[in-house]
Amino acid sequence: QVQLVESGGGLVQPGGSLRLSCTASRSIFSFNVMGWYRQAPGKQRELVAGIARDGNTNYADAVKGRFTISRENVKNTVYLQMNSLKPEDTAVYYCNADYRGFNFWGQGTQVTVSS
Repeated sequence: QVQLVESGGGLVQPGGSLRLSCTASRSIFSFNVMGWYRQAPGKQRELVAGIARDGNTNYADAVKGRFTISRENVKNTVYLQMNSLKPEDTAVYYCNADYRGFNFWGQGTQVTVSS
């Protein structure tokens, strides 16, 4: 089993920044891929950013140049640095891990971008 615990969400003004953290219950090198997804009210969950075991990253077009995914191996933690936030970034953000072909999810953390 895998537990993922997210933190770092909150309320921020447009143009502001937040950093989300996702701490796993096991070494993040045991995962094929880790990623951040988000789900806004009335919309489907969508991929925001992912990082593979080899360190390759990918981003949704909507966040390229503004968001950065990174990891800190010794802390079993993946981060999502979000800059230049927009109201349309408002959503619940979920951490995801692919472990041996199974997907595991965190509980989600709310990000609200509003003035």
